[in-house]
Amino acid sequence: MWLADSSDTVPPPINHPISRICQTMTARIATIDRKTAETDIQLTLNLDGTGTAEIDTGVGFFNHMLTLFAKHGLFDLTVKAVGDLDVDQHHTVEDTGICLGQALREAVGDKRGIHRYGSMTLPMEETLVTSALDLSGRFWFVDNYEIPTEKIGEFDSQLVEVFWQAFAANALMNLHLVLHHGRNSHHIAEAMFKATARALRMAVTIDPRQTGVPSSKGVL
Repeated sequence: MWLADSSDTVPPPINHPISRICQTMTARIATIDRKTAETDIQLTLNLDGTGTAEIDTGVGFFNHMLTLFAKHGLFDLTVKAVGDLDVDQHHTVEDTGICLGQALREAVGDKRGIHRYGSMTLPMEETLVTSALDLSGRFWFVDNYEIPTEKIGEFDSQLVEVFWQAFAANALMNLHLVLHHGRNSHHIAEAMFKATARALRMAVTIDPRQTGVPSSKGVL
């Protein structure tokens, strides 16, 4: 940050690299409250956190995945979700994905100074997953994987896809998830959450060499 001393009479000009870094390092935090007939969700995301998570969705495996997402992304994430679990877990997982995507879109702001792209190929025992993403302002989701079992404990395996699609759509991002190999359903799902968190951490990191929005269009 710029600090004045006895020789400084004015801060650096607005287009000075130090000024640009100071501007982009303002708090990147968003809170989303979403209430429907099926779910009631409060979610707060801090992109510049330390990996602290307070997660309560009523779905144990999903809590675990979101905690890993925060830890590996170095995001501070708080989620309180009350859903119609007497029906199933679908609405809770999908609506949490919606809220997390909206929070990301709001917290990242105009994307000035960020890397924009991120990717990670992450091993987890017998599993290898790649997550590649672009904070493009346009939605696209490609899921090139299969989870071999219908359930991961009490968790419906199909909801992994439901979550990522809802997240990517509401964040307005391109997200590609590729399973290179893997047999254990828990490992596959967990590798996806860890890899995407680390890819996103890369994408939202401020690049001191980036003078504006990382696009030839001038806007994302």
